[in-house]
Amino acid sequence: MLVTGAASGLGAALVAALRARGDDVLATDRVATDGVDLVLDITSDADWAAAVEAVRERWGGLDVLVNNAGVAGGGRVDVCTLEEWQWITDVNLFGMVRGTRAFVPMLKEQGSGHLVNVASLAGLVHPAGMASYNAVKAAAVAFTETCGHELAGHGIRASVVCPSYFRTNLMDSMQGSDETVGRVVAGLVERSPITADDIAAAVLAGMDAGEDVIVPDEPARQAYFLKWADRPAYDAVMRDQAAKLQAAGADS
Repeated sequence: MLVTGAASGLGAALVAALRARGDDVLATDRVATDGVDLVLDITSDADWAAAVEAVRERWGGLDVLVNNAGVAGGGRVDVCTLEEWQWITDVNLFGMVRGTRAFVPMLKEQGSGHLVNVASLAGLVHPAGMASYNAVKAAAVAFTETCGHELAGHGIRASVVCPSYFRTNLMDSMQGSDETVGRVVAGLVERSPITADDIAAAVLAGMDAGEDVIVPDEPARQAYFLKWADRPAYDAVMRDQAAKLQAAGADS
């Protein structure tokens, strides 16, 4: 197994959980730190090519690719800049695409494999103030589903992970001109009772169960169900949140 963004947060929790059950894991991250086996910047085609060679030398093939690495961003549509859109798209979407494209030939060759792409509840439920983040995470959901259909004939599965807010250091990567949104999101992360270890355990359970869409925590499941079961109520909740965000911005 290869896990990106493994130095901290959910990536580190996934590596620990996988190894605890006996899986052999190649932990990668864009910087060399304790616990990182291979430096891999997911925006670099050269780094992905090197990762493929490292996997061939180590195992001769790959059972699971976990595209976990990502960054936090967002902002209201008239505040978030195009440069911020480009940055978050290159990391959160194209990083996943690059990794998938790098390893799919190997997976096809061996006739098996599992792509696990970490998106977010934001890929399924779309709160105000997070258009860029919502858009790339929704694209990650669509990309994963497409891969699952396209590659099924080669014995390759694809799963997307969509957690809600949980305690992690993802906010360390938060960039954006909309400081109000940054404060709100940081507060939601800090107040969450859910840990990265909780999400990692649920992800492994979803992988083992063969789930295509893994919604690993109860708040995420409730929000997604509300959208599916009662769209008017969902819209009312989202628009109330938007009004509160606008009021918070006006007060700052």
